[in-house]
Formats: sequence, structure tokens, C-alpha cells
Amino acid sequence: MQDHAQDPVWKQALAGSQMLLVAFGALVLMPLITGLDPNVALFTAGIGTLIFHLVTGGQIPIFLASSFAFIAPILAAKTRFGLEETLGGLMAAGLLYVALSAAIKLRGTGFISRLLPPVVIAPVIMTIGLGLAPIAVHMASGRTGDGSAVLVPYDTAIWVAMTSLLVTIVVAVWAKGIFRMIPIMFGVLVGYALSAVLGIVDTSPIAEAPWFAVPNFVTPEFSWSAVLFMLPVAIAPAIEHIGDILAIGNVTRKNYLEKPGLHRTLLGDGLATSAASMLGGPPNTTYSEVTGAVMLTRNFNPRIMWWAAIVAIVLAFVGKFGAALQTIPAPVMGGILCLLFGSIAVVGLNALIRNQVDLSQSRNLVIVGVTLVFGIGNLVLGQLEGIALCAVVAVVLNLVLPGSKEAWGKRVNEPATD
Repeated sequence: MQDHAQDPVWKQALAGSQMLLVAFGALVLMPLITGLDPNVALFTAGIGTLIFHLVTGGQIPIFLASSFAFIAPILAAKTRFGLEETLGGLMAAGLLYVALSAAIKLRGTGFISRLLPPVVIAPVIMTIGLGLAPIAVHMASGRTGDGSAVLVPYDTAIWVAMTSLLVTIVVAVWAKGIFRMIPIMFGVLVGYALSAVLGIVDTSPIAEAPWFAVPNFVTPEFSWSAVLFMLPVAIAPAIEHIGDILAIGNVTRKNYLEKPGLHRTLLGDGLATSAASMLGGPPNTTYSEVTGAVMLTRNFNPRIMWWAAIVAIVLAFVGKFGAALQTIPAPVMGGILCLLFGSIAVVGLNALIRNQVDLSQSRNLVIVGVTLVFGIGNLVLGQLEGIALCAVVAVVLNLVLPGSKEAWGKRVNEPATD
């Protein structure tokens, strides 16, 4: 096994740029959908990655970037509380990770499995993907994410969206090597080119933007309403984090849950998310696309990710680069999001299947069914709504309903006879 630790600096920097390219598509889609500044997202992803590596002792080849789990809550919170208070809620979500890290340090990881088993987390993850489906369809149809305004005529938009989607699918399924890791990039490029031919790209912001520009950092404000709205949303990304740490450990054949320890990796995620929110960036989390690239390139040197972070920070100060990202037409992103949001739902479904959750049991059927309807239907109870509400309801139902309980990879409290 090679770890490329002795590679010259220029080679590490080149490999880091490649890793950033892999994460880039999903990294910038998040801020573009939610109305955050993509240059700020690049900067905070770089800073967040460096914080993560500092906390974990630079032992894990991981790059942190925007989490899709927060898209719907950010859109809802911005409408309800404004951007500054939304950022305050996101900062609190990062601090929840810090609290979970401390709890794991004191009590171990067992209570996480009992509190957040597959029957709880899987439907919450499915809700994230399915709840975002209308946004993808609106954008693919040429409208804004909430469907309130038409940006591009439907006949033109649907051609652009379906072409972008088709190219993304083809590259994801049939491409070879590193190209298979960047299907979003190909989908955006082809969709953008087609949009330019059809005359729906406005490039004037690129010409007007300076080459060097400080990102539009935003300072958070705090309100209990926004904090209570955002805190429950952090549950699903926390579990996704555990899965990503296990996945990268399988690739490098190291047990990162023991060294540096799950408490440290979760602490790194939490501090990175809070730091990003302090500057106006989206929450940070570990990235499965980067794990795939590490597996493909066999490049296990964590310093590669340091260089990816540095390149991201440098790009954040290129004004024309951010302006170019913001000229990507909505149908291009909408077509790609039809695949990405569906993939999130499938991740949740796969968690149910792989952990053999028995949906013939009444308790499991109730938990999954109520969670899906509350989340996708965007039910509101007090300060909780949508994903936040369904996450809390799933946890509570799992704790109070009688019957055998499913754990990750095995069943606990199983009766002696079935």
C-alpha cells in the first residue's frame, strides 16, 4: 500500500487540486441553491478542512465541504428568520456536534447506536432527499427553487435540464478512472455550454467582477427560535459522518473510530461547521465523493487534503470565478439535482435494507411511516418543522414504543423466540 508521504510538494499540491475537483460539483451546488456566496463556501470548506485535520492530528485523508442535509432547513430558515439568524442556528448545530463528541468521549459509541439506530436515521435521510425533490423539479422546469418565479421558458429549460442529467448519469455509470468521480462537473459543463448556445446564460457579471475580491462574509446573529429550529437537523449529518469515517477507514485499512477516535472526528466536524457559520458559509461535513477518489488513486496521504484546502481558500478570492459560478442557469442545476436528491433518498433506503430492519413489526412501520409523512409533508409543530420535526419524532418514537429494537448491523433486545 502506498501513502505517497514522501512525494515532492508540487506533486502533493497537484493531487490536492484533483481532490478538490472531485468534491467541487457538490461543494458549490449547495450555496448556489441556498443563496449563499460560493466564494465564502470555498473559503470555509478550506478553513473547515484545516480545522478538522488540526483536531484529528492530520491522520485521516478527508476533505470537508457543504452538507446537502441542510439545504431544505436553510431555505426554510432564511425565509422565516433571515440569513444572519439562520447562520446562528447553524453555528449552534456545530456546537451540538461538539456536545456529542464530549458524550462519546465520556460514554463510548454504544449509546449513539441505541439512540439513533437505522430505523430512526434511515427514514430521516430519505426525507432529506424526497423533501428536496420539488426544488429539483422546479429548477429543472426553469423556475426558482420555490417555484415562485419563471427564470427560463419551460420548453428550453427541460431540454437543458435533461441533457445535464443524462450527461451526469452517463459519466457516473460508464466513465473510467478519475472521470467517474466527477460526473457533476461534466453535467454542469455540458449543460452550461448548451445553455450558452440557447442564449440563456448572462455572462455580464463575469466581465464586471474583479479578478481579486474578498468573499462576502456574513456575521451570524442569534435567536432561540432559529437555534431550536436548526438543532434537530444536525442528527442525520452526525450519523452520515460516522458512516463516512467507517468508509474511509475501510479504504485505508485503519480504524479511525479508535485512533484518533470518533470523538475527535465529530469534534472536527462540529468546529468546522461553527467556524463556517461564523463567516456566512454552509455547514461542513465529510465527503463520500472524496472517499471514492482516495480509493481510486490509492493516495492515502492526509497532506493531500491540506493542499486541497489551500487551493479552495485561494480560489475563494478570485472574484471572476465566483461570478462565473453564479451564472450557471437554474435548469442545469435542476437536472443534476434530480439525481443527487434521489441518491440521498436511496442512501436512507439502503440503510434499512442492509441492516435488515423488519418493517412487518408494528413499531418499525410506525416509526418509518410517521417520520416520512411528517418530514416530506413539512408538518409544523411549534418551532419544529419538516426534517427537524421528523428527526425528533423518530428518536422519541424509537425510545417509547415497545418491541425489539434494531441496531447498526445487528438486532438488540431481540426476544428469544420469534
